[in-house]
Amino acid sequence: MPATTAAQRTSPWMIGACLLAVYVIWGTTYFAIKVGVAQVAPFFLVGTRFVVAGGALMLVQMLRAKRMPTLNQWRNAALLGFLLLVVGNGGVAVAERWVSSGATVALISVMPLGTALWSGVLGQWPRRWEWLAIGLGAVGVAVMLMGRDLYGSLPGTAVILLATTCWSLGTVLSRRLDLPHGPTGFGAEMLSAGIIALIVSAALGEHWAVATEPKVWWAWGYLVVFGSLIAFSAFRYVVERVSPTLAATYAYVNPPVALFVGWWLGNESFSSNVLVGLPIVLGAVALHAWIQTASFREAAETVSAGAAVSLPREASDRPSRAA
Repeated sequence: MPATTAAQRTSPWMIGACLLAVYVIWGTTYFAIKVGVAQVAPFFLVGTRFVVAGGALMLVQMLRAKRMPTLNQWRNAALLGFLLLVVGNGGVAVAERWVSSGATVALISVMPLGTALWSGVLGQWPRRWEWLAIGLGAVGVAVMLMGRDLYGSLPGTAVILLATTCWSLGTVLSRRLDLPHGPTGFGAEMLSAGIIALIVSAALGEHWAVATEPKVWWAWGYLVVFGSLIAFSAFRYVVERVSPTLAATYAYVNPPVALFVGWWLGNESFSSNVLVGLPIVLGAVALHAWIQTASFREAAETVSAGAAVSLPREASDRPSRAA
């Protein structure tokens, strides 16, 4: 009997809850990062956040007598943690010292298109119509880059683009590497990333100061519990159990949430370029997702039709073989 796939074993309610966490919670974490880096060094913030979150998750798994990662799996977890969390999340923390939280996530919204390009580099190039979506997304990014939010801070913009590039690469690699399944894998990635981020922090000479303002502690705690333990684990769960494409749809919802939270809690303002360029990028991401969905549906129908044709043929072949 064929094995049941992970997607089939997963409850739709669980997938929906994970997507909701990624959609809404992650959209709010950009402002929390903005609050944190106002008093804490970026990589020290990232490092302590993920050491605590990853360490707590691994401790729970050990107490539950779950199998720990092999040496090779620790290496793969460290690679993913470096791409996704040290460069990806750490880059966001660095950039938000110069760029507003809303403008940051607006530029990051191009990530699903970057994922498509990395999939091509690794052997599965986008189809003709997917290139149209990628080109449209590039137009939207160009519009945003010309605004005061991003053009006025070229170092911050460059760091965001680097972070997005590494995050999209890590998303693609996560389905190709040998990693522990479930919370053990997520915890190993976060713990490895936290240690690497602290090493980077020390190498850069960051000041390891403890925050004195209560709002910074609240922001750090929010990032540990909601941003890491809940939202990042939910993101990796959807990538592992369903697909990176579905997980990447957070790019539709995070920008509006982050823009609203930044305006509401941080009195952030945005140029017209962001308000014009962001819908173009989101439209491109939606077009890309629609093209992929249509392609998957067509492929599934082709396979089903082939199976239906082969069954009668095999039945008609049996008498001749028996003769």
